[in-house]
Amino acid sequence: MTLTGDWQDYLADEFAQDYMLALQAFLQSEQQHKTLYPAEPEYFAALNATPFSQVKVVILGQDPYHGEGQAHGLSFSVKPNIKVPPSLVNIYKELEMDLGIVPAQHGFLGQWAEQGVLLLNSVLTVEAGKAGSHQNKGWEIFTDKIIALINQHHQGVVFMLWGAYAQKKGRHIDRHQHCVLESVHPSPLSAYRGFLGCQHFSKANDYLTTLGKTPIQWALKGVDDNMAHAEQKAQIPLF
Repeated sequence: MTLTGDWQDYLADEFAQDYMLALQAFLQSEQQHKTLYPAEPEYFAALNATPFSQVKVVILGQDPYHGEGQAHGLSFSVKPNIKVPPSLVNIYKELEMDLGIVPAQHGFLGQWAEQGVLLLNSVLTVEAGKAGSHQNKGWEIFTDKIIALINQHHQGVVFMLWGAYAQKKGRHIDRHQHCVLESVHPSPLSAYRGFLGCQHFSKANDYLTTLGKTPIQWALKGVDDNMAHAEQKAQIPLF
């Protein structure tokens, strides 16, 4: 596993903690006889794509996609040649309802990450075909630390918490210091109970603008596989 950029300044000590050593051992054991997603170089893709100093928005997911070729380290995102998953279809529907943005023909959200949108899953790995299989192995402690660092060291970050799981994980965020937007999850099971029509994308930009920050360009341009791998920069091993 590798981590780049200024996140190392804040997270390097975590890799010596007992929970992370246990997680490392678990992953190494699993890799011997199982397929894990995303690929190991992409475990920290969300952090590598959005430096700590540039975080403006956090969109919190739960687990990586567990289908072949889907997960690449950014929550809700898939690579360009992969079918857009149902939850992301509904995210695109809300973007169109909220801001009139025509849905992208791909599901790669790297352009958001490059603008300061941290696309963070609570759990950063999963076994192929087994949703939630790496929960309670240590990743949640690590990602809680990430949220706590943003909460502590930043001012005026927008947190989008979709669904009860994300809302529970974000319960300690300082609502006076940051903007916390909550709704049901965008999955087909719940999107029509409040996600569609939540206007989180325009609300986020309105908030950023009031603070003098550049709003997010939510409209996605066409991409190719080369762009999808743009976040694979020089990486420094931590394990």
